[in-house]
Amino acid sequence: MTSPADPTIIDAFEHSARTNARKTAFIYLGTTYTYERLSRYVRRFAAGLHDLGVRQGHKVILYAPNSIQWVVAWLGILRAGAIAVPITPIYTPYDLDYIANDTGAYAIVCTDRNFGYVQQVKSDSNMEQVVITRLVDLLPWCKKAVGWLFDRVPSGKVVSGRDTHSFQNMAKKGGTGASLPSVKPEDTAEILYTGGTTKYPKGVPITHGAFMQASLEQLAVCEGLFKKEDNIIMCAAPLFHILGQACGLGTLLVGGTLIVVPKVNVDGILDAIQRSRAKMFIGVPALYRMMLEHDRLDQYDLTSLEYCFSAGDVLPSEVGKRWRTTLDRQVYQGYGATETVGGVAMCPTGVENPSGAMGLPLPSKKILIADPVSLEPVTPGDPGELLVSSDKMVNAYWNKPEETESSFIRIGERNWYRTGDIVRQDEGGYLYFVDRTVDTIKHKGYRISASEIEAVLQEHPAVISSCVVGIPDEKLGERIKAFVVLKKDIKGITGYDLMKWTRQRLPSYKVPQYIEFRDMLPKSKVGKLLRREIRSEEQKRLTV
Repeated sequence: MTSPADPTIIDAFEHSARTNARKTAFIYLGTTYTYERLSRYVRRFAAGLHDLGVRQGHKVILYAPNSIQWVVAWLGILRAGAIAVPITPIYTPYDLDYIANDTGAYAIVCTDRNFGYVQQVKSDSNMEQVVITRLVDLLPWCKKAVGWLFDRVPSGKVVSGRDTHSFQNMAKKGGTGASLPSVKPEDTAEILYTGGTTKYPKGVPITHGAFMQASLEQLAVCEGLFKKEDNIIMCAAPLFHILGQACGLGTLLVGGTLIVVPKVNVDGILDAIQRSRAKMFIGVPALYRMMLEHDRLDQYDLTSLEYCFSAGDVLPSEVGKRWRTTLDRQVYQGYGATETVGGVAMCPTGVENPSGAMGLPLPSKKILIADPVSLEPVTPGDPGELLVSSDKMVNAYWNKPEETESSFIRIGERNWYRTGDIVRQDEGGYLYFVDRTVDTIKHKGYRISASEIEAVLQEHPAVISSCVVGIPDEKLGERIKAFVVLKKDIKGITGYDLMKWTRQRLPSYKVPQYIEFRDMLPKSKVGKLLRREIRSEEQKRLTV
């Protein structure tokens, strides 16, 4: 049985599973899972979801770290005809409540560690069913025993009930699975949330067809080094992020092998590369630096790596040079966004790519470098805002008409996405990052909305106004700094108090590292916050 000419994610995975039944599909904490075994878990889990009332078009939140359970749940949700909503496992109840209500999610798959957060928001949402997993679910009993014996397994308190269900039981026993629906390429597969210029994260609906096109195209970039079905990928990017999805999950659709770790641990990543003889490594620039600075790097054999890929932020040239000197491997850069379903440009293999280049535009993407105000094309070689278009593209945010209108525009006969990034293109076609026009901060590879942090700060009863900017940092891309104006009659409020306030409402990677108090913030004549002026002040401080 062949795969359809225009397959969905499930079509491609099931074809891959039939073709490569005995081959290793997934490696998690040293345990291998064949395609046959993974496919069996997926079918059973999908049937279990159906028995819980999950139907075609229902939204199911996936609130867990990288793991075998994550992959089974994601594919199982799609197999059930539902729409996956993957989110970071470190989201607070504040974010979870917003996303649950924004999507109208019917169910959620969470770990026992964040079940308490789910309980806090469930009564205020439409969520009817909760599926709970532990990090050791689906691992061999011997590994579970060792983990429990040496207290190495993080755990949380779970309250049983008619609406709570065991992930392990569903994956191993399944349900009747009666009448699982068929899925079409144009159907929405998932909604990924991304930062931007608004108070709340924005949902990006991604169809099966768009995911397939983007993923297959990005994996094809390294076909000059090895066959796609022979690829063994160490994916150190989170699977709820488009980088981990398009470049990592995609290999399960073509017969490759995927390796993940539940959290960033340099020794764990290096050991997994060495033991599994990984051919491809995916990470953000900050992780490459962490690995280079790791004092045991030389104790691991990483010679199996043939393709090292960096995205999520600009790779500092000195990190790329050090990686090449230390490991004799080039780091290939790429550029993309959630709204473009990952890659827009990638550096090709087999050539010497220019220093600092983000890559060449991929065949499926059309680009336009335009003046940010007039949207007229700039003179070739000059910097301008990058606009991206493709035949299978995202055209709107979920439930965000105003943001959709400003970010997705019509020029001529095509729809275009405004990235908000200022880039330039050289004579060879390579793209280079120059600046950002929108108020986003790139921290540890995450795209963070400055407005979202400002809104949380301004909810504090002592704060009258705030401004958040990114401060360049060679290790993390940018650090988050907040400038705050307090009400005149308020005394005794410290930066620590405000950090604690944000930490209770935002995931840890969005909490400001610095807070500076001011009497006033610069604003335009119409009262608009002049964030660029503050950013310019900080730049001057760094150059002094």
